[in-house]
Amino acid sequence: MFKRTPREAPPGKVSTIIGEDACFKGSIKTKSLIRIDGEMEGDITTQGDVVIGESGKVKLDLKARNITIAGRFDGSLEAEGKLEIRGSGVILGSVKANGLIVDDGAVFSGNMEICVYTEGAAALPFQEKGSDSGIEEKT
Repeated sequence: MFKRTPREAPPGKVSTIIGEDACFKGSIKTKSLIRIDGEMEGDITTQGDVVIGESGKVKLDLKARNITIAGRFDGSLEAEGKLEIRGSGVILGSVKANGLIVDDGAVFSGNMEICVYTEGAAALPFQEKGSDSGIEEKT
C-alpha cells in the first residue's frame, strides 16, 4: 500500500565517515561523499567525492569523482574529476586523474597519468596535439 522509494544522498552530502579513532578493513561502494579521518585498508568505489582528512591514513584502491588528500594515502587512485593534494597530504602510489591541484608542502611519490574523461567514454591519456608520443588522438 505504501511504497517507500529509496532516496539518494546529494553528491555533496557526507554519507560515510570513518572517524579519527576508527580503523576499517574492507570495501565501500556508495554514490555519495566519503570522509576518512581514521585508518582504512581495502577499496572504495563511489560516484561521489572522497576526502582523506589530515589524521587519515589509508591503503586503498580508490575510484571516485573528486578526491582530496590531506592525510596519508598509499595505493592507487582514479579520479574522474580533480585530485587535490593539500599541504599536509602524502601520496605514495599510482594516480590517474582529470585534473590536479597541489598545495605547497604536499608530497607525491609514484606514477601519475592525467587523463581526459569524456561522458560515456573511457579515459584517454592527455596528449598535446602534434606530440610524438606514438599515441593516436581519438575524437
